[in-house]
Amino acid sequence: MTLKKIKAILFDLDGTLIDVDLKGFIPSYMELLSEKFKHLIRPSKFISLLLEASNQIDQNDGKMTNEEIFEHIFFPLNGHSREEVDYLFDDFYNTEFIKLKIYTKIKQDARSVVSKAFESGYDVVIATTPVIPLTAIQQRLDWAGVGDFNYKFITTIENMRANKPNKIYFTQIFNMLGVKPSECLMVGDENKDMVASKFGCETFLVPSNNTNLESTTPTPTYQGELKDLLPLL
Repeated sequence: MTLKKIKAILFDLDGTLIDVDLKGFIPSYMELLSEKFKHLIRPSKFISLLLEASNQIDQNDGKMTNEEIFEHIFFPLNGHSREEVDYLFDDFYNTEFIKLKIYTKIKQDARSVVSKAFESGYDVVIATTPVIPLTAIQQRLDWAGVGDFNYKFITTIENMRANKPNKIYFTQIFNMLGVKPSECLMVGDENKDMVASKFGCETFLVPSNNTNLESTTPTPTYQGELKDLLPLL
């Protein structure tokens, strides 16, 4: 069995290429980031703004980038412009973000699968949730042991105009690659990855603790552990 007609492999990150304890990672991320800004805004208000920005990004209709939506909700932050506080974000991702690595664990077959995808000539995309900047996603790729590949595209808050499972998110990737949806394989562990099949993608489900497919989501084209993808590539 091989991937006929497939030209691009889209990999989800959390739960797919790296094991992540999201129940620990997400609250700790918000707590650490809000701590960085506590001299400007109380942490509870900061976290409330983060959650509102995330909610609005989930509803993005493609007219703005996710980053523009974030800025629209966040700034001015207690009278401070984005330019005035950018150094705080930069310092956080340069020095504090690494503390969240404790909530992650390398998946044994991630590197061999990604490497095989490149060797086989596929366009390889990191199709992760685009609500944080490239620098943070690059660090997580490094934690996963797959950060040194020359990916065709990495979805980030800066370059995307929607979030999974929005059709706009997947269409943006298809258009950027210049391929048909039927020429793509989405590899992921969550319902928001598997809905790509509704838009014409083939799918490969890698079950994790986060897997909970909805009844309306089509059955994945393939299912198995990451290593089970190797013979298909």
